[in-house]
Amino acid sequence: MVYWEQKGRHNTDDTVKAAVARAKELEIKSLVVASNTGETAEKFIGQGLEIVCVTHHVGFTGPGEDEMNAEKRKELQDKGAKLLTTTHLFAGVDRALRFKFQGVYPAEIVSSTLRMMGQGFKVCVEISVMALDAGLIPYGEEIISVGGTGRGADAACVIVPAHSSQFFDTKIKEVICMPREH
Repeated sequence: MVYWEQKGRHNTDDTVKAAVARAKELEIKSLVVASNTGETAEKFIGQGLEIVCVTHHVGFTGPGEDEMNAEKRKELQDKGAKLLTTTHLFAGVDRALRFKFQGVYPAEIVSSTLRMMGQGFKVCVEISVMALDAGLIPYGEEIISVGGTGRGADAACVIVPAHSSQFFDTKIKEVICMPREH
């Protein structure tokens, strides 16, 4: 396990190296990476892994806005990456209820609890379940999941995700790297 001194995108290249190295050591084939613009996902292309790139949902930054342009989306797909752009596991209707009624809802409690280990860690868990629910990774197998704080990547984990309907059966097998400060 590697601890970065600070959170953030400046850890991206080292996170990529650590995640790819661990995938090879464990003979893991599937890697799920959070990447809104495609920049981080692109760093995993050509590493001998099946890449699933999970983006923010359309409308995250503003109504109808997609953070990944069509050219980058096509480029990643042409290079073999699978893309998933959908509602986030810990957002959706719970977030709408919070915005409308200012309450706290179960998915947000789970999200905040995972965030105690850092934003990137929370993202690793969230996107692994999202990718499984979308059928983009195999059920019951260890995968590498990579997330970050803001842009870039600063956390990577070995996870056996469960479907969202069985979320608490998710197994976090290893933390490969994460920031000490979050």
